[in-house]
Amino acid sequence: MELISPMVIIILGCLALFLLLQRKNLRRPPCIKGWIPWIGVGFEFGKAPLEFIEKARIKYGPIFTVLAMGNRMTFVTEEEGINVFLKSKKVDFEQAVQNLVYRTASIPKNVFLALHEKLYVMLKGKMGTVNLHQFAGQLTEELHEQLESLGTHGTMDLNNLVRHLLYPVTVNILFNKSLFPTNKKKIKEFHQHFQAYDEDFEYGSQLPESLLRNWSKSKKWLLELLEKSIPDIKACTSAKDNSMTLLQATLDIVETVTSKENSPSYGLLLLWASLSNAVPVAFWTLAYVLSHPDVYKAIMEGISSVFGTAGKHKIKVSEDDLEKLLLIKWCVLETIRLRAPGVITRKVVEPVEILNYIIPPGDLLMLSPFWLHRNPKYFPEPELFKPERWEKANLEKHCFLDCFMAFGGGKFQCPGRKQAGKSSRNHQTSSEIIACKVKSLIVDSVTLNNKI
Repeated sequence: MELISPMVIIILGCLALFLLLQRKNLRRPPCIKGWIPWIGVGFEFGKAPLEFIEKARIKYGPIFTVLAMGNRMTFVTEEEGINVFLKSKKVDFEQAVQNLVYRTASIPKNVFLALHEKLYVMLKGKMGTVNLHQFAGQLTEELHEQLESLGTHGTMDLNNLVRHLLYPVTVNILFNKSLFPTNKKKIKEFHQHFQAYDEDFEYGSQLPESLLRNWSKSKKWLLELLEKSIPDIKACTSAKDNSMTLLQATLDIVETVTSKENSPSYGLLLLWASLSNAVPVAFWTLAYVLSHPDVYKAIMEGISSVFGTAGKHKIKVSEDDLEKLLLIKWCVLETIRLRAPGVITRKVVEPVEILNYIIPPGDLLMLSPFWLHRNPKYFPEPELFKPERWEKANLEKHCFLDCFMAFGGGKFQCPGRKQAGKSSRNHQTSSEIIACKVKSLIVDSVTLNNKI
């Protein structure tokens, strides 16, 4: 026994040294751990995530890891990390979001993985260049209908005005008119539940529903609404060309590959994706335009040059008309730059090197478009609303400004991108559809008699 003990000590010592050297060789980025196991710095991060990210970037440099709620989130803020995020085969989008999709829409992981690429290809096609012309006419008709229901006098909070206009417009076009409620009580109920679901969506993606009673209640209400409405939605056909709405095409794939049980969940996911982006962008675009008198004046002069002086008659808006209002498009893109998502994510599936650090498998690789868009190296005077900066972008060839990352990148970019066979630098995003909504909304606001 006396002979064995020194041998055991030597072996254990060698093993410890080996593990220590191996750990040093991993060269992981600085890690902000906190002092509570599993939770880490979850509370501090959750209170003000964007502020937390920027302070950490200043203190730790262009790459750092945050331990929060059982997740290792490694943030990248410079070009090398961004390129890895967008192009590396060692990071994966689907694995990064499958838990989020399950928590927020009750879609099982195996169902999500089986359907995601098929649905992505379909959505990309439905919202591609060939089909975009259909939206201008539909949007104009729907917006006129909603504007008329407001009357010609009175005041309303701008955010509520945009919600009241774009909630039904978006739902009626992408789903059809059998979903959105028609009486005031039900409309108010829809607004309340969707707002509750949308505002706490990020918490719902991370925490058990038992801790988020109001959010869980609204999620259940929306799922029940969709489940009840789906038979009517599927039965409704286009009076013009018998084409399917976006939801009908989604349900067709879902029910062919899996089962009807998953239809309401995918309806909820589509509902959130369509409203949670378009409405805030429309609101902030109008807010920025109205708070910059010179921009507002230039836009109104442009509208008058295309449509003439506003009168009592409805303005008929075509896609060609909207293309002449380039300043509005710049305003939309500048708004998207300033109000970009806080973070987008990928999951590291193999060790990947960034700036001489090794990011281990299992980490969530995080990129913050919000802070990237505020980097003066890419966007001079980043805090200012300067639509004219987009004059440098080649929008005719659908090329945005360098490091404009509001809608992600890589294989699964936002499916609202127009597909025109351009090079990989030609980032097409759903801003085209959002821009169409916002342009139509701004154009139609001429008939509001200064209601806004």
